[in-house]
Amino acid sequence: MGNKRFTKFFIVFILLLSGMIVSCQKDQVVNDETAVNSAKTDSSLTLNAPGNYLAVKGTLKITILDSTYTFDAAKDSIAFINVNSGNNQYFGITAINKEHDMSFGISSAGKALSNLTSTVAGSQFLLSHDKMPNIEYALTKYINTQDFGKINITSFKTDSTLAKGTFYTFLAKDAKPNAPFYKVKGTFSLQLK
Repeated sequence: MGNKRFTKFFIVFILLLSGMIVSCQKDQVVNDETAVNSAKTDSSLTLNAPGNYLAVKGTLKITILDSTYTFDAAKDSIAFINVNSGNNQYFGITAINKEHDMSFGISSAGKALSNLTSTVAGSQFLLSHDKMPNIEYALTKYINTQDFGKINITSFKTDSTLAKGTFYTFLAKDAKPNAPFYKVKGTFSLQLK
């Protein structure tokens, strides 16, 4: 059981790390005219690994407790990531805001497709503001129903749509068995162009 939890944590960590790398790439000023023209002709190839995509338009919204947090691809970095770990495949969405004080990642086993409902394998939400202490929510394994959540993809890589859908999962601030957990709901509507 501990090995599965580590694998789930590792996948979410990779998703968040990929999001941070993409964010740094998005914030860089590109002075090379050839690189700019190349990026314009192939906007779906913005990450170095095949099957990984940086959204250029759209939003990712997360609601936890009474608050809704929004990532906007026009200014923040939102990526759809595919990861191979041995014989296992995972997909997920990772985001980090422009200020680098809010990040979110959610993943599922398998391959992303349109009209797919898949079980959440890992998730994490981090907030770090100057005026409040850091807050970290992570997927909890201590749910009575063992329902870790679902990712519903209604559309994936069709026309200019990168991914569109909804998700829910359960996150806690602490990994202890009696720690309170919260149902987190979200939507994503991401575009390549």
